[in-house]
Amino acid sequence: MHVLVTGGAGFIGSAVVRHFVLERGWTVTNVDKLTYAANLTALHSVSNAPNYVFVNADICDRTALAAVFARAQPDAIVHLAAESHVDRSIAGSMPFIQSNIVGTHALLEETRHYLDRCSPQRRARFRFLHVSTDEVFGSLEPGGIFTEQSPYMPRSPYSASKAASDHLVRAWHETYGLPVIITNCSNNYGPYQYPEKFIPTVILSAVNGHAIPIYGDGRHIRDWLHVDDHVRALAAALRFGEVGDSYVIGGRAPMENMAVALKICDVLDRFCPAARSYRTLIRHVTDRPGHDRCYVIDPSKIENDLGWTALESFETGIEKTVLWYLERYDARPTARHRRIFQATSIGAPAAYSSHAPIV
Repeated sequence: MHVLVTGGAGFIGSAVVRHFVLERGWTVTNVDKLTYAANLTALHSVSNAPNYVFVNADICDRTALAAVFARAQPDAIVHLAAESHVDRSIAGSMPFIQSNIVGTHALLEETRHYLDRCSPQRRARFRFLHVSTDEVFGSLEPGGIFTEQSPYMPRSPYSASKAASDHLVRAWHETYGLPVIITNCSNNYGPYQYPEKFIPTVILSAVNGHAIPIYGDGRHIRDWLHVDDHVRALAAALRFGEVGDSYVIGGRAPMENMAVALKICDVLDRFCPAARSYRTLIRHVTDRPGHDRCYVIDPSKIENDLGWTALESFETGIEKTVLWYLERYDARPTARHRRIFQATSIGAPAAYSSHAPIV
């Protein structure tokens, strides 16, 4: 199978590319415009693989997309290209409208024109997998849970732009017959995540001896999913998912933000002990406007219909993640209070600590 992956230099996208190329043996064309959160270091293991091609292009560029389709002749698309940081969307929404809405529209249109030129047999095999977020459903009340039937109630410019892209994908299926599948995932974590996100912010702040910022009272709940489990779910949806259907993907690991920060501190205390527990670095900061209180996913449908289950518990996944970061930083106690963040290790700027965490 030849898969066109958009946003394949991002955190989730690069994990998808590595899995498809190295584990599945599929041919992958990766289209990414290399924005601030892209990281080609995460693709070093596949950069010279004969079944991998990288194209530096913007999905809003219809001419570039047409050339990619003509050259790659894909059997499937996994659409991950998106702006994804809620705080940035609050500060400036236009890049989110452009990438997440206009870009998705351009990709759908080029896909439609491509399929119009394909044989009936090839069109029947083709799949368009649109990767989205549980944030489109808004904030849960206590005891609530997201399913595929949850109503859309986005509450930030980011989640509104992703909701719009979901609706476009469904409309192109209903109107033009595009063979689409939509997934909505919970919060991902794992190697190579951009440092503005919550878990890498906690880890990197701690090992640098900086304050660990926690929004508000720290009792906001997120359902955590290791990126490798997410990638396996996407592969299952691509191969076995029902055309026109959607699947919510979660790790069955809902936790309050404060509990997540404490677990990370405890792992660091075990593997990189300092004079005092890392827990002493935790500080509460002013909450974000419109901060969704709770996301929890019921992944029963993908578990029952497609046979996928998360392999990592939060305890095993967070330990692996913390150790991955520690292997890339000099975290000796003698160096505790100097900056040990190495931008070349994960392709991020040294100014990461100025960003508040986002979950």
